[in-house]
Amino acid sequence: MQYNFDEIIERKNTNSIKYDFAEKLGMPEDVLPLWVADMDFRTPSFVIDALVEKSKHGIFGYSESGHDYFIILKSWFLQSHSWEVQPDWLVKTPGVVYAICTAICALTREGDSVLIQQPVYYPFAKSVLLNERKLVVNKLVYANDRYEINFEDFENKIIENKVKLFILCSPHNPVGRVWTEEELARLGDTCLKHGVTVVSDEIHADFIYPGNKHFVFANIKPEFAQITVTCTAPSKTFNLAGLQVSNIFIPNPSIRHAFRQQMTKSGYNQLGIMGIIACKAAYKNGRKWLAELINYLGGNLDFLRSSLCEKIPQVKLIEPEGTYLVWLDFKQLNLSEDRLEDMIVKKAGLWLNKGTIFGAGGEGFQRINIACPRAILERALDQLEKAIKD
Repeated sequence: MQYNFDEIIERKNTNSIKYDFAEKLGMPEDVLPLWVADMDFRTPSFVIDALVEKSKHGIFGYSESGHDYFIILKSWFLQSHSWEVQPDWLVKTPGVVYAICTAICALTREGDSVLIQQPVYYPFAKSVLLNERKLVVNKLVYANDRYEINFEDFENKIIENKVKLFILCSPHNPVGRVWTEEELARLGDTCLKHGVTVVSDEIHADFIYPGNKHFVFANIKPEFAQITVTCTAPSKTFNLAGLQVSNIFIPNPSIRHAFRQQMTKSGYNQLGIMGIIACKAAYKNGRKWLAELINYLGGNLDFLRSSLCEKIPQVKLIEPEGTYLVWLDFKQLNLSEDRLEDMIVKKAGLWLNKGTIFGAGGEGFQRINIACPRAILERALDQLEKAIKD
């Protein structure tokens, strides 16, 4: 491999939420963090070089992306996901959560119902509730160590609550499902039937494990494109979250106009120049780096799987089909939520994401981020094994 993902990079004292704010966020100072979804790998050198070169120029005025920015995006999505995007579809935002909140405000009114599929990325529920919409949950079904969609409940919830907007997580965070084309088509047909707009969060689309394929929801049928706001970003793929750059694709002109109007109301206009530069460099040059990264993550997943099987059989791996966030089932320990959290934090010295923050169905689960050097993952599992044995 050309790139060294085993390198341990010191992240303390870098204003890192993951490493520098444990006490402020209620955790012990010396806890080992494997929670928030950023990676402990340095972003590729070609991105760093582009940022350094821009820094040498020394002027950081108001900036905008040119047509070359779109051409690079178009090439990435066409080659990676067989999706041909158009220039007028593109709206740039500082982040996907910002885009989700913008869509909620632009496309629904206070009191309208918005549907999500829990357990799911916790800002979904917060975004709905804090914007004074009604939260409706289509709970995923966990059976035979795999998560499925309850399609009958999905449609019933839409009808009973007059749902206006559905927030889709694809690939799904935290349960790791990469939805099949058939599953997505069934969801889309139901939304079309009942006049539901879809916000599709596809930020993890580049992390797909062998044997699975990501399907862009808006690309499955032309009709789906006309009801969909597709949220993408290079932030997860290339570890650029701090540069705040996301690319939102909205083919329907009226939906796009409403979305842009809401952005204007919020006071947001252009991306920062460093986000533009980093996004271009990453998508233009990043395929080999990403391929090696996914291979390394696959090795981390193999290590996690074998370690749990051999040393910590009480903890069950929910086999991920995508993402670098892994859903672990601790229910065999028969611990209350408070005792489970106490064991993980105080005895194992680990900072994971407790399952209950992801909503209904999260009880007894924890989410772990495996996008780290293997030595860190090995240390974490050793600490967990000792805590459970003790």
